[in-house]
Amino acid sequence: MRVAIVGGTGDFGLALARRLVDAGDEVVIGSRDAERAREKASEVAAAGGAANEEAVTGVDVVVLATKADAALSTATALAEALGETPVLSVASDLRSTDVLSLAQRMQDLVRGPVVAGLHSLAAGKLAHGRPDEDAFVCGDDEEVKALALELAAKVVAGRALDAGPLSRARALEGMTAVIVSLNKRYKGHAGIRITGLP
Repeated sequence: MRVAIVGGTGDFGLALARRLVDAGDEVVIGSRDAERAREKASEVAAAGGAANEEAVTGVDVVVLATKADAALSTATALAEALGETPVLSVASDLRSTDVLSLAQRMQDLVRGPVVAGLHSLAAGKLAHGRPDEDAFVCGDDEEVKALALELAAKVVAGRALDAGPLSRARALEGMTAVIVSLNKRYKGHAGIRITGLP
C-alpha cells in the first residue's frame, strides 16, 4: 500500500509512519516544510518526504495526522491536490461541542471519501511498537473502510474493528478524551481492547 501521512513530522504521524514502514508499506511523509518532511522520512526509512501537495499525489490513501485545530484548514488547502483520493482522519477535537465529528466536517471539504479511525492509539506507544490494543475505523464507503482497516491491522497487536458508519466518528473522537482523562488521573498509559467478540 502507498500511504501519504500529512502531518507526518508530528509525534503521531511519525510513529504511524514507522509502524507502516515496518509492515512493508510505501510511506511518504507530508509537511508544510518539504525539507523537514525529507529529514523525518529518512529517520524512519520512509519512501520519501515532500510538501503536502506533492506527498498526496499518486497514493492509495492519505492519513491526515495533523493536530485537530489544523485538520480542517489542511483538508481545505489540499482538496484540489487530493482529488478523489481517500482520507483517513485520525485527529480528535477534545474541546469541540459540535454535533459533527472532525471527519464528518472534513467530508464536506474534500471530494474523496473520508473515513475515521485510530483515535484511541497514543503516539508514544506507537513509537515503540505495535500496541496490544484494538483499533477502530468507521466510514460510509465500504471499500475505503476496508483499506483503512487493513492499514489499522498493521499498526496494532490487537484487532482492527469496523465501528460502523462515519457518524460514529464523534464517539471515536470522544473516546480519546476519556482515555486522556484516565491517563492524567491515574498517571497511566490506558488503551482499549474489546472483549466478547469472536
